[in-house]
Amino acid sequence: MIGLTGGIGSGKSTVAEMLRQLGAYVIDADEAARAVVEPGTPGLDRVVAEFGREMLKDGGLDRSRLAALVFNDADARERLNAIVHPLVREWVAQRVAEAAEKGTDVVVQDVPLLFENGLGDLFDSTILVYVPPAVQLERLVARGMDEADAKARIAAQLPIDEKKRLATYVIDNSGTREETRDQVGRIWTEITASRLSGP
Repeated sequence: MIGLTGGIGSGKSTVAEMLRQLGAYVIDADEAARAVVEPGTPGLDRVVAEFGREMLKDGGLDRSRLAALVFNDADARERLNAIVHPLVREWVAQRVAEAAEKGTDVVVQDVPLLFENGLGDLFDSTILVYVPPAVQLERLVARGMDEADAKARIAAQLPIDEKKRLATYVIDNSGTREETRDQVGRIWTEITASRLSGP
């Protein structure tokens, strides 16, 4: 069980896809967070009960409106997490069980707030996708995000340099895609070698 994390805008999804191509079974917490609040789910009902019907758009969750609220209000973020996190854990547990049934050797869980939520001990090792904070901001603004919103989202996470200290492996994703792929390949080799050699 490998935990994959990074700061917002660090390119974690790119690294997750590279690991998938190498043979990892990747479980995406962002996918889980979307799935548990789809229309018709108890999760969506609970979010609407907590934050109001104005969080709905075309029958589904108005994600941008909810994000604007929770990234600027720590109390609202905690209330949302209290609803969503238990549902996400249940969803992820089902995917882990499916991976075990298939006899998968390496499961990578892509968890954006892995260290913020104190989940490091759940994994055999952790991988951080790292870029400097200035690069995080530059990438988010390049995606069309307002600079103030981007700064608020970065500030809502543990500083990426603190995450760097906590991670087993660090992938510096501020260079070229090829440089990132080389780092991913080296880490994958180390993980699978230790898996084969056993404790």
